[in-house]
Amino acid sequence: MRIAQIAPVWFTVPPRAYGGIELVVSLLADGLTEAGHDVTLFASGGSETKATLVSPLAEPPDPALLGTTWFEASHAVASYMQAGAFDVIHDHSGIVGPGLGALLDGQPPVAHTLHGPWTEPSKEYYRLVHERIHLVAISHSQRLTGEKLRYAGTVYNGIDVTAYPFRADKQDYLVYMGRSNPDKGPGLAVEVARRAGVPLKMIVKKSERFEQDYWDNVVAPQLTDMVEVYEQVSHAEKAEMLAGAKGMIFPIRWLEPFGLVMTEAMACGTPVVTAPMGAAPEIVVDGETGFLRDSVDDMVAVVDRLGDLDPRACRARVEEHFSAEAMVRGYEAIFERLATA
Repeated sequence: MRIAQIAPVWFTVPPRAYGGIELVVSLLADGLTEAGHDVTLFASGGSETKATLVSPLAEPPDPALLGTTWFEASHAVASYMQAGAFDVIHDHSGIVGPGLGALLDGQPPVAHTLHGPWTEPSKEYYRLVHERIHLVAISHSQRLTGEKLRYAGTVYNGIDVTAYPFRADKQDYLVYMGRSNPDKGPGLAVEVARRAGVPLKMIVKKSERFEQDYWDNVVAPQLTDMVEVYEQVSHAEKAEMLAGAKGMIFPIRWLEPFGLVMTEAMACGTPVVTAPMGAAPEIVVDGETGFLRDSVDDMVAVVDRLGDLDPRACRARVEEHFSAEAMVRGYEAIFERLATA
């Protein structure tokens, strides 16, 4: 099949630092190429891929301009102007792409992955276009909490499991990885670790103004000398911290559509303590690959039980359900169905 992969415009593929969607797009473009398909990746300049790279923009926009519609529109329009060269278009972009895909009305078919959370404006928008494109959810939770729209299927995000070192012997620290905002719960992670009496390593994204403000006003006042904070770490540094931790504390307070960081930790044999919200119960098996607990009190209570869990079970679950290979197979089946309909 001739497949177009349209990445978001804001970061390179794969990302140099933060960028979960871009990591997924990278693995998918490479995996489909390795499977023998003719894949073209539309991504910002500086991207690297085994597919054919087309870069409508020579470089990613300035991070300070994140969300500026003109960049997104230029990227999407330039990509869709080549629509006739493909059997299937797979769109990962933001607002503009799905609308352009709907105007094609199936010639060629457009699959669009819903990488973000549902909001009232997004529900209104997808009601307009869902019958002319083929939506793909990244979890059953995301699909159930959205509107009753037409879906081509559900495919979990995948990671390159071989890029994450497995370690059965753990050190006495916890790890947190995520953005600095109330939904991700970094302040709660600090509280859990402090009350459990365990050191905490935090890999935090706080590059945007509201993230920095939340960090300065809410999280920073809670920090002690038992907390180490890292930003802009390399993949090797991140993987090393994940592999060494006795557990990941991920106290989300929203309906997380997926949560890639949980699979990254589990691939290293590191169990996850998180809230039973969004897709978390689809990723973490309570009492086997981590613990699903609502309150901070209950999260603190299970920290001492992390050593009872088998790191091999964590790794095996990711290999079976959340690997790049599993993701590629899922999308490949959808694309073949759409291309032959």
